[in-house]
Formats: sequence, structure tokens, C-alpha cells
Amino acid sequence: MQAPLQITYRDMARSEALDARIRDKAAQLEKFHPHIMSCRVTVEERDRHHRQGKQWRVKLDIRVPQREVVVNRDHHEDVFVALRDAFDAAARQLEDAVRLQRGDVKSHEIPQRGEVARLFAQDGCGFIVTADGRELYFSRDNVVEPPFEHLKVGDVVQFIEEAAGEGRQAKRVSVGRHGEGE
Repeated sequence: MQAPLQITYRDMARSEALDARIRDKAAQLEKFHPHIMSCRVTVEERDRHHRQGKQWRVKLDIRVPQREVVVNRDHHEDVFVALRDAFDAAARQLEDAVRLQRGDVKSHEIPQRGEVARLFAQDGCGFIVTADGRELYFSRDNVVEPPFEHLKVGDVVQFIEEAAGEGRQAKRVSVGRHGEGE
């Protein structure tokens, strides 16, 4: 951890046993993400309820490159259970962050809109003009709906822009309503 662990207690006395558990749990988080920059832990005793006993809230604020993990957990009666649950949830989120960074999780491209500028029916390809004025190549194989043969110059299309061997191209080209009134 780049910055020292910060532990804050609210509406309760500091506890050596709780401090030790927090330090242990925070150290274990580095198994899930190797580049933790900081970790702030807040333990708070909430309003006491006459019949339910003490209520606890544990808040974690963990910073890693390009992400912040925030976890809040409430628990009746046992602060150690609230602490365990909060650190378990943080570990899951840190694992997800590592998967995203490694590219193990598929991210979905946001479709763009453009207009068919040119078609070469005999070659089975064409060009789309994007909103920013660029032209992107697409082929018959990249048309989803309707079939390539039904496309016309001027059709408004939705597509995903991807890198290809020859540069940027339009993939998954389709004609439709594309969000109008949906």
C-alpha cells in the first residue's frame, strides 16, 4: 500500500482488537490487487436500539489506479461481522478491477451513428461518414440488418468502429430506429 492505512472510529472508543483485525484484513486485500494506493476504514457505532442492541457501520474507501472502491456495510450486534462483510465485498470489487485491467472482462463498445456515403455493390463494400466527418470502410460481411443488397446511399446506420489491418473500419452495421423513442 502506497499510503498508510487510515482507521477512524466514530461514536465509539478505539479498540486494539479491532485495529489488529482491520490491519490484517487490509493487508490481505493486496492479494486481490497489487497496486493499492490507499485504504481508509471508518467504523461507526450507530444509534442504539433498545431491543436490537448496537448497530455498526463499516465504510471502506480504497484507491487503486484508475478506480475507487467504496463499500458500506451495516450489521446489528457484531462489528467484526460488519468488518468481515465489508472487506469481502471490497475484495470482490478489487478482483473485478484487476480482470478489467487485464482485459479478461469483455467491455461492450458503444454503437455510433453515421450515414452510408458510398456503395460498391459489385465489390460488396462501402463507406460510412461518421458524425465527425471521417469515412469508415465496411464490407458485406459486416452488415447485420438489412442485407447488404438493401442498403442505399443516405441510409442512417448504427455501427461499431474497430481497428483492422488496413485501419479503422465499421463493423456490425445495421439500419433501424437507433434510439429514437426507445
